[in-house]
Amino acid sequence: MAQQGIHMDQERLCCSICLDLLKDPVTIPCGHNYCMNCIKSYWDEEDQKKVYSCPQCRQTFRPRPALVKNTMLADLVEELKKTEPQAAPADHCYAGPGDVSCDFCSGRKRKATKSCLQCQVSYCEQHLQPHYDVAPLKKHKLVETSAKIQENICTRHNEVMKIFCRTDQQCICYLCSLNEHKGHDTVSTEAEITERQKEFGAIWQKIQQRILDREEDVKMLQQEVEAINRSADKTVKNSDKIFKELVSSIRKRSSVMKQQIRSQQKTKVSRVKELQKKLQQEIADLKRKEAELEQLSQTKDHIQLLHNYPSLPDLTKCTDSPSINIGPGQYFEDATAVVSEVKDKLQDILCDVGTRTSLTETGPDVLLPRAKPKTRAEFLQYSQKITLDLNTANTEVSLSEGNRKATNMEAFQLYSCHPDRFTDMFQVLSKESLTRRCYWEVEWSGGGVSVAVTYKDISRTGDDSGFGNNDKSWALECSFNGNYHSKHNKIRTSIPCPQSSRVGVYLDHRAGILSFYSVSETMTLLHRVQTTFTQPLYAGLGVHYLGSTAELCELQ
Repeated sequence: MAQQGIHMDQERLCCSICLDLLKDPVTIPCGHNYCMNCIKSYWDEEDQKKVYSCPQCRQTFRPRPALVKNTMLADLVEELKKTEPQAAPADHCYAGPGDVSCDFCSGRKRKATKSCLQCQVSYCEQHLQPHYDVAPLKKHKLVETSAKIQENICTRHNEVMKIFCRTDQQCICYLCSLNEHKGHDTVSTEAEITERQKEFGAIWQKIQQRILDREEDVKMLQQEVEAINRSADKTVKNSDKIFKELVSSIRKRSSVMKQQIRSQQKTKVSRVKELQKKLQQEIADLKRKEAELEQLSQTKDHIQLLHNYPSLPDLTKCTDSPSINIGPGQYFEDATAVVSEVKDKLQDILCDVGTRTSLTETGPDVLLPRAKPKTRAEFLQYSQKITLDLNTANTEVSLSEGNRKATNMEAFQLYSCHPDRFTDMFQVLSKESLTRRCYWEVEWSGGGVSVAVTYKDISRTGDDSGFGNNDKSWALECSFNGNYHSKHNKIRTSIPCPQSSRVGVYLDHRAGILSFYSVSETMTLLHRVQTTFTQPLYAGLGVHYLGSTAELCELQ
């Protein structure tokens, strides 16, 4: 019991400002006790108002009361220090970085537990107690601690802002609502908070749903990455195997060809050497007969000469010599030409493989949108070299300039039959398929020309085979009367724009963008298509009248 009494005395003998045992205790007129220095410092801050109050009960005094040391309380404090040392408050009670500190604590500040809107200050648990005990203070509005408690006070009227003006979307005090906000749509801050919380709930649900959707998108993209990696690994492995087999086949064929050439070399050399041997034998025989004839011609005995004369025909008789045809020295060059031709064809095939493998980029574009070029220099970064496919040209369309220029001749060209050839429209397609971002330009002249892109499975016969007369092609018609027209699926639209003799075409296959430009000193957009391309595209040229020409330009 003695220990309990001492503990209660310790609580009563603490200063409610510094929360430590009283030092030089004084008693003010209302009966509350404080350290002399604590109450002096507190009242020093109120000197300007000339009204002094009790920190606990808020009773006011005027003038400033004189302070006299309470010797009895001082003796009790000293006695308490002897019987039970004062325990230091736990460190966690003090305010640290990020904490709201008590405005009443002097020295080391304690953590505030509540803020008072009327007092406009924050209190620790000890200094907050009067708000629970004193009747006038019980009416004050206590809120969670806030370092910005002053922001809840109207700077003009020094009143708590309990009203929200929906007209001006700001918090105001009741005096503001009677003056500058008079007639505005106003509600209590509590009512506005309730309304906003409903909105927050709806927004929160949308955000949560968006998070779920985006997480699902991330999973799908991850699956896409894994699928791309698997496909790439498998394709690299398979293509590597195929190319190794191709290299092995080429090496085997090279070895066989070497053997054939060496075999033919051996046969030819053997024949030549055999003929050489026969000729050398004939030379030896002739030299022997030459010696016999010389010996006979030198004899002095005429009788003996006449006696041996009958043998002269045998000496002069020559055997038939084999005919010798010396070649041009190019015995195996035909084989070299054949190998060179095979090399050229193989290179063409490999180039075609490179073009066709780009089709993998025609799948869903999961990347962010790419920036569109604006200047001609930016367009030229995507310049595409295009050649025309002779097998698609109408028989009255002549190709020239390395199969880059088409001309309407209205004269039958000696083209072979081919299922890809246009039979009724004076048109031609490119060899190259277009599956990426690319740009090309067409120089045109004559009565009328079409610059187009199309799927390869466009019809080759009838009116539906014309560029723009179906849903498989998009065309820009350039007419002799100075007009442009866009055409797709038989819908023809006039384009009012000054003509130039050069048209630029920009294609972004993955983004589904096709644009036609009039190219002169500047680039003028004529027509833009935004769609989804489902197949590789091919460039197309149409020359509709006699003498009309369209040429794919060489771009630097």
